Amino acid sequence: MKTKDEVRAAIRGPVASIKTPFHRDGEIDWKGLRRQVDFIVEAGVGTIILTYGDSLYTILTDDEVAQMTKVTVEQAAGRALVVAADRIWARPKEVAFARYCREVGADMLMVLPPDWAQSCTAETMVDHYAAAAEHIPVMVVTNVFIPRGMAFGLKVLKLAMERVDGIWAVKDDMCGEFARRMCMLVGEKWATFSGGQKQNHFDVWPYGVDGYLATYVDFAPSVTWAYWQAIEKGDAAAARDIIRDYDMPLFDLVCGFEGGFDSGTHGAMELFGIIERWRRPPYKTITDAEMEKLRAFFREKKLL
Repeated sequence: MKTKDEVRAAIRGPVASIKTPFHRDGEIDWKGLRRQVDFIVEAGVGTIILTYGDSLYTILTDDEVAQMTKVTVEQAAGRALVVAADRIWARPKEVAFARYCREVGADMLMVLPPDWAQSCTAETMVDHYAAAAEHIPVMVVTNVFIPRGMAFGLKVLKLAMERVDGIWAVKDDMCGEFARRMCMLVGEKWATFSGGQKQNHFDVWPYGVDGYLATYVDFAPSVTWAYWQAIEKGDAAAARDIIRDYDMPLFDLVCGFEGGFDSGTHGAMELFGIIERWRRPPYKTITDAEMEKLRAFFREKKLL
């Protein structure tokens, strides 16, 4: 089991999320998943995360989530930190899955508590983290706080810091002022990283954030490392230019696709020979016409 310091070191820098690959018939492409893990590791990333969003747990079964976790850990084979993720489960299933993750060798579990109709209090949410943390180190993800607002989210984090020693990291999806306050509140105790895009990381860089969830690392890691090298050198202008020239135009393009940005990410990974583009219905797969737009974009950027 990795130490808390080793976890922070692994999260520092670019972090990669697994994009569940499918065959055209909607079945999971397990060989594609293994290729994806190898590509990420060979790109030099220290942490691989499975997420409710990027890993498309919204269209997987519980059994498939368990198998995704097991295969990812097996293929990583200790070469990178592996963070498992849940499917917004109630306490009994959450605890059982935390035990399972520990048994198969995951290093941490990202816990996303259910909170339909604002049914949790800060205390019950923290209790949920604590129950999982009895079995495996926990990563908080701030997506659950978005409907509740900044004050509630910060209250939960403060209470969790006081009560749960087994929380070691936090992935931020709220961004903006919340992210700045979050980094100042928890940064000395927990590893922190920004979700979304490089610009979200850039916004909280002065506030001590450790890493960021990288997009280009899934298919064109040279862009990822160019940005991180600029950050390491303290070259804000160079980091800004990479955001302007690569991140913003890519997201402007793929967010306009019929299936949204994730369809574009799967398309990009097919263009670079890692996995196929397909997504399980009812999710829309990127069209041939959209693929040509994506291909033209990467050629213009001299990445293809």
